Amino acid sequence: MENKTILLGSRPHGTPTIENFEFTQTDLSPLQEEEVLLKALYVSVDPYMRGRMSDAKSYVAPYEVGKPIMGGVVAEVIDSKNEKLQKGTVVVGNLPWQQYIVHHGKGLNSIDPNMSPLSYHLGILGMPGLTAYFGLLHIGQPKEGETVVVSGAAGAVGTVVGQIAKLKGCRVVGIAGSDDKINFLKNDLGFDEGINYKTTSNIKEAVAAACPDGVDVYFDNVGGEISDAVIFSLNKFARIAICGQISFYNNTSPATGLRVEPILLKKSAMMKGFIVSDYAEEFGKAARELASWVKEGKLQYQETVKEGFDQIPEAFLGLFSGENTGKQLVKVAEREY
Repeated sequence: MENKTILLGSRPHGTPTIENFEFTQTDLSPLQEEEVLLKALYVSVDPYMRGRMSDAKSYVAPYEVGKPIMGGVVAEVIDSKNEKLQKGTVVVGNLPWQQYIVHHGKGLNSIDPNMSPLSYHLGILGMPGLTAYFGLLHIGQPKEGETVVVSGAAGAVGTVVGQIAKLKGCRVVGIAGSDDKINFLKNDLGFDEGINYKTTSNIKEAVAAACPDGVDVYFDNVGGEISDAVIFSLNKFARIAICGQISFYNNTSPATGLRVEPILLKKSAMMKGFIVSDYAEEFGKAARELASWVKEGKLQYQETVKEGFDQIPEAFLGLFSGENTGKQLVKVAEREY
């Protein structure tokens, strides 16, 4: 059985390239007791993975050079010596980038393939959806009538943030990198206004114009000049949830910019960074609420899907040039059972 694996071939300096990845052929070992053989169906690529490609200390251990890259994967059990995971069971877990995986069975979550598309468990019902939920509702604490601004608004997290904010009765402004994305946010997802940062000469003025009553909640996915611009429009007691800083991920030298402390002080504003795992004890409740909103049609979801195992690195690299709208995924294979 052919079994390809994608390794971290080398640590990138600046923006990753295809040369930082290495494809190898691996042999499958015979199953031992309690083990299962998994077939990858969908693979998630996410911006946080860029941090793990570096050896700098962070909230999660870095990838090792010469070892498989790990991430969110939906897979099917196609052979089993584990009574709890029979053939045909579909699972989601943090797994290596491999076509087939021999796994000990621990840490895998079974999912019902009849309840929602399998890919949703890597997106709106998985880590991105939970990230949007907790960052907005626990840190942003939006109130009806307030203005919420979302950067990286057309990504997997931002699209969900904006829609939840609308459910809470807020005015929502999304910042994204193309007119097509802005039209999608406004026409399909119900955002009230959008700003194309790539064609806007003065982001600070654009934010002020789009938010005539100021900004009460800012969900920050990008950092940098875009976030600096939003901060000038903060209202008294504004809340900022720092989810991602993708504008910095490929920097090779320290970034400089606005000193935010005086503005936060004058506005009595709160800025808080978070990692979705901070809320692990509440994942179940949040996932059920997200699922109900999806089922009721209150949350729409967009995916950008590439086909084929060999496309995983290209899909990952596309995150940094804004190729995706919504969640970026790679479909590796069809189910067998």
